[in-house]
Amino acid sequence: MQIFISHLSFNTPNILSNPARPANMGFSPLSLSQFLSSILFLFHFHTTISSSNYSSSSHFCAPDQSLSLLQFKESFSINSSASGRCQHPKTESWKEGTDCCLWDGVTCDMKTGQVTALDLACSMLYGTLHSNSTLFSLHHLQKLDLSDNDFQSSHISSQFGQFSNLTYLNLNYSVFAGQVPSEISHLSKLVSLDLSGDENDYLSLEPISFDKFVRNLTQLRELDLSRVNMSLVVPNSLMNLSSSLSSLKLFSCGLQGKFPSSIRKFKHLQQLDLADNNLTGPIPYDFEQLTELVSLALSGNENDYLSLEPISFDKLVQNLTHLRELYLSWVNMSLVAPNSLMNLSSSLSSLKLFSCGLQGKFPSSMRKFKHLQLLDLRKNNLTGSIPDDFDQLTELVSIDLSFNDYLSVEPSSFDKTIQNLTKLRGLRLGYVNMPLVTPNSLANLSSSLSALALWGCGLKGKFPGNIFLLPNLESLDLTFNGDLTGSFPSSNVSNALWLLGLSHTRISVYLENDFFTNLKLLEVLSLRSSNIIRSNLTLIGHLTQLTRLDLADNNFGGQIPSSVENLVQLRILYLDSNNFLGQIPDFLGNLTLLENLGLSNNQLSGPISSQINTLSLRFFDLSKNNLHGPIPSSIFKQENLEALVLASNSKLTGEISSSICKLKFLRLLDLSNNSLSGFIPQCLGNFSNSLSILNLGMNNLQGTIFSPFSKGNNLGYLNLNGNELEGKIPSSIINCTMLEALDLGNNKIEDTFPYFLETLPELYVLVLKSNKLQGFVNSSTTNNSFSKLRILDISNNSLSGPLPIGYFNNLEAKMTYNPNIYYMMAVTWEGFETEFTKIQSTRRILDLSNNKFTGEIPELIGKLKAVQQLNFSHNSLTGHIQSSIGMLTYLESLDLSSNLFTGRIPVQLADLTFLGVLNLSHNQLEGPIPSGKHFNTFNASSFEGNLGLCGFPMPKECNSDEAPPSQPSNFHDGDDSKFFGEGFGWKAVAIGYGCGFVFGVTMGYVVFRTRKPAWFLKVVEDHWNLKARRTKKNARRNGARRN
Repeated sequence: MQIFISHLSFNTPNILSNPARPANMGFSPLSLSQFLSSILFLFHFHTTISSSNYSSSSHFCAPDQSLSLLQFKESFSINSSASGRCQHPKTESWKEGTDCCLWDGVTCDMKTGQVTALDLACSMLYGTLHSNSTLFSLHHLQKLDLSDNDFQSSHISSQFGQFSNLTYLNLNYSVFAGQVPSEISHLSKLVSLDLSGDENDYLSLEPISFDKFVRNLTQLRELDLSRVNMSLVVPNSLMNLSSSLSSLKLFSCGLQGKFPSSIRKFKHLQQLDLADNNLTGPIPYDFEQLTELVSLALSGNENDYLSLEPISFDKLVQNLTHLRELYLSWVNMSLVAPNSLMNLSSSLSSLKLFSCGLQGKFPSSMRKFKHLQLLDLRKNNLTGSIPDDFDQLTELVSIDLSFNDYLSVEPSSFDKTIQNLTKLRGLRLGYVNMPLVTPNSLANLSSSLSALALWGCGLKGKFPGNIFLLPNLESLDLTFNGDLTGSFPSSNVSNALWLLGLSHTRISVYLENDFFTNLKLLEVLSLRSSNIIRSNLTLIGHLTQLTRLDLADNNFGGQIPSSVENLVQLRILYLDSNNFLGQIPDFLGNLTLLENLGLSNNQLSGPISSQINTLSLRFFDLSKNNLHGPIPSSIFKQENLEALVLASNSKLTGEISSSICKLKFLRLLDLSNNSLSGFIPQCLGNFSNSLSILNLGMNNLQGTIFSPFSKGNNLGYLNLNGNELEGKIPSSIINCTMLEALDLGNNKIEDTFPYFLETLPELYVLVLKSNKLQGFVNSSTTNNSFSKLRILDISNNSLSGPLPIGYFNNLEAKMTYNPNIYYMMAVTWEGFETEFTKIQSTRRILDLSNNKFTGEIPELIGKLKAVQQLNFSHNSLTGHIQSSIGMLTYLESLDLSSNLFTGRIPVQLADLTFLGVLNLSHNQLEGPIPSGKHFNTFNASSFEGNLGLCGFPMPKECNSDEAPPSQPSNFHDGDDSKFFGEGFGWKAVAIGYGCGFVFGVTMGYVVFRTRKPAWFLKVVEDHWNLKARRTKKNARRNGARRN
């Protein structure tokens, strides 16, 4: 009170003095009443001033509070990298001698001056938070926010448990590590707790601590433990949490096991995020009772087995009428009809169902979702057309319908959609069919557009130039539109552009000074096989922000530009399929962040640079160059290497070091077509279960085939063709249950036919040609022997006995020809620009030539309708040539030469439209050669050595009394049971043979499934999340989450 009195007394003379006399004059007796009135006024004024200044006075915090805060401040530095989402260095306002209750981020109690709330979010604090920090002397804290700082992996101190009055605690994105202390459970008044982090934080929560949490924190309304490791916590224990929870976020916590069987107790939940865990089983039926839910995220990943039954989904969408955000990516919804999506709440603003297995027609109408802002239905099996009323979703900001290969866009509806969606910032329609859409219609896209991805859409014509000039454009991907033309401008391009993909288009690009100076913020540049008119690659070093650069297949020549050394942020560099000369530059070793390096198919010479020892590569491809010398030992020190491709450098010599087995993450190893010698390291069969592709073919390797092959391995392709290998085929190959192609041809293997291979369930290609195999090839021992085999080549051995009819019975893969079946023939390793070529399969082969087979060709040969190459030559086969061969509609090559066939050439062979190669020479055939159609194009060499044949093109003319040609076979196309047993369903399968399995490089025989490989999808998804991962810190700060 005295401070107010002195303050008031000091100013009283100015208030009460008579202006006509000096202030120090006394009062006259006549003014006594006036004096008393003044005293009353003074008392009233004093009371008023005291009241009005009370709160101001109470802001003077206790000295110990001020001292504690100042000492806390001094224990940290201010670093701009410590806060990514926002930056407010609040502690800079904390000055000694000033009222701490007026400092930024500090709130005090009005009466006591004790600090009750501390908000230091985004304060750029950098340093370690120790357990003896003066922070813990602020015992009256009720709210504490230390989010978005960098405490350098400090442990969360048990001292936090002393804040007994705390109702709000936020430590998110502040780089804490270690165990979450059980003392947090002492904070029984907590209403909101947030310990979430990013992928670089290493907090963990033990089951015991979690159990204490759920028992003691009964007041909790908001709980966020996202990215805290809870892998040991049983998902069902979540049911012990407070029933009053309104927000529960456990994103990416490593939860594993069955989804809780019931969730109904959380009737007040408005936000539930259990995404990116390893939960399994069905989503419970009683989700429908969470009627207050506004946001639901249960998205998983490609390895999850969480499912949503149609009945559960129907109840969910009918009852959750407040739902605005729904994220169910990777949840199995294959039985849910796409049209049932129409029952979702009309107030929906975000719908993300990426890779849910949805199949069927796209919903016929979308107009009810007038508030929808984000729509992501990527990687499903949606068909039909995008509905006409899409244009009514005027709030849409982002659309992603990529990887729905049978989804199409009609020009008229697309035009309306483009014109009306004025808020659209992201449009991604990769591999949606748009061949009829005029590229010029894109000119009407919103000026606020930031991302456009139309790769592989079949666009034809000139791309509108104004799109390149959109002021907010950040990423543009038009790859794989081979008929798309236009010209990329040299100036006025958005200075925000960070991703540009024009690979496999005809859009003109000028890689000159203007390009490099105007696009200095580019992080991803993909110009593989593009239309580069002029270039000056010496300027490439100006793009210092590049993380991914793909200039493959552009006919660049000369030395690899030295300015590439300036691209110190590069993680992926592809310069394959050009004409670069000289040695591999040493400066590549200075690109210390480099993970993928592709230099294949150039004219590089000299030894492999040892400078790569400074790198930490995941993908390394030097194939098809002129490199020589041994493989440097530094390669085997690349511990993170997943793909090593050194094929087709014919002068690479030396042995394969056993150190290669130290590369535990290796998935692809191709050392084929070189001059390597010595023995194959025996550890290759069991050093890693990651290895899926191994090609050591066409070298000078000796010894036996490495063994044993470990159980559970992932080997899918094995090629040892063209070496000097001896011994037997190891039976442990049957452990390779994923094996699709096995090529052991052109070696010195001495063995009988390896019957055990017939049990390999995924085997498509088997090549054992040119070895020393001998003995009978008996009929199959099981009904499923070689059930998926498309290519069988056992030629040039000493196998004997009758033809293996039993195996013919099981060759399902050759039964039906389907022109719509395609196979991946070219896939580069992980990277933004992925070479992805769909090509029709070209070869189905059955080659048993150059053996000692006897007996007749079975009539059932006509069942193998998809066979394109059939070779039984150089055996001792007898009997007639089966007329059922005429049913092999797609046959391109037929070689039955050098056998003991008798009788006439079936006239049905003349109907084989695709037959381009025919060799029936050196048999005992007789009678007229069928004529007509293209059969007349074969010359005499196709029939020589058959003295009884007559007619064109043989010199011997036929007599007029020659018997008529042989009659058609009684072989009936529709009767499968006669030869193959009852109930066998023939499926359309076929595979290519010849050009090889290409996985960034060509490698041996092609064997690949029709589905898109998982790693390719990951690449494309990674492509669109690149922005969020530019730096680890920014990803953390932006709270990047893939629901």
